Amino acid sequence: MKDRETLTAPKLGFGLMRLPKTADGKIDIAETKTMVDMFMSAGFTYFDTAYVYDGGASEAAAREALVDRYPRESYTLATKLNAWMAAHDEESAKRQFTTSLERTGAGYFDFYLLHALQRANYKVYDKYGLWDFMEEEKSRGRIKHSGFSFHADPELLEELLTAHPEVDFVQLQINYADWENPGVASRRCWEIARAHGKSVVIMEPVKGGALADPIPAVRDILKSAAPDASLASWAVRFAASLDGVLTVLSGMSSAAQMADNLSYMKNFRPLSEDELAVIRSAQDALNADRSVIPCTGCRYCVDGCPSGIPIPDIFKIANRQRGNEAFRGRREYTIVTTGKGLASDCIGCGQCVDACPQQIDVTARLSECAEKFEKA
Repeated sequence: MKDRETLTAPKLGFGLMRLPKTADGKIDIAETKTMVDMFMSAGFTYFDTAYVYDGGASEAAAREALVDRYPRESYTLATKLNAWMAAHDEESAKRQFTTSLERTGAGYFDFYLLHALQRANYKVYDKYGLWDFMEEEKSRGRIKHSGFSFHADPELLEELLTAHPEVDFVQLQINYADWENPGVASRRCWEIARAHGKSVVIMEPVKGGALADPIPAVRDILKSAAPDASLASWAVRFAASLDGVLTVLSGMSSAAQMADNLSYMKNFRPLSEDELAVIRSAQDALNADRSVIPCTGCRYCVDGCPSGIPIPDIFKIANRQRGNEAFRGRREYTIVTTGKGLASDCIGCGQCVDACPQQIDVTARLSECAEKFEKA
């Protein structure tokens, strides 16, 4: 099936989920402005935020660093409506749209998405009439293109795209680590989106930063093939090389990360056959390491945790601990859990499992982490 409409944008998008922070934990607007200027100067235009990012601070930062400083026609802005984390009824869900317009000052959104659809929450978007709501706002000119971001199985994606042919695009988690991962099914979801003629926005191309600092076996493979290329560049270029991709979002947290992404995406070159063979070797190495917890650090599991456990921080430490680094791992674990819940404080309520886009068995993994970090 051909695209109903060909959506185009430069291949790199600026994800505003992991913006730089000041010492007091607030978004560093000065550095964000620098990053926006670098991005725009290089000819890139796609910015992606969401109602729930940083409790709304991300949308406000988009206004201060982008909207108030550049002509509206010079960039495209995407944001998202979340009906399961931040809404409790139809009225409050729909009110997110006007709140996002007020926070960003953008006047309209070039791309508007229903946020993070998965098995545990997708029916609430039907219950609140949000698919029709997006189409109504499109008819009013306040949304240019409608879509949804997706974290579930291919069968549900097929069901949603069949039920809602009116959407223009779909945002999918695609990276070389998850290409054949049955919990994410990047390849199959991409194939379904393309079969329905939908343009694809790619999120998590570097898997929450994990592929910028992969396991040693993968690092060795990639550095042997291209010593001067950043490890993140392999991941972003893999995603951007796929057919039908509107843009690849990178959640950059520093001007240095921005500079690295621009260095290879300004004059984007798809992966060659030889480079794809290198990626396949990296995938084989990843698949051989079953100890890695596939957490991207989205933090959807954190807010509702009754024990206040910093789950992504614990998983990050567990993934970094290798070989004789047990003492360092325990020290870092103590730091991230000070004043918060321990892994052993998990009561098994399961809210984190329902919220996890990666479908991680969070409670089981926390039990493993408790054994690793608390027993010694």
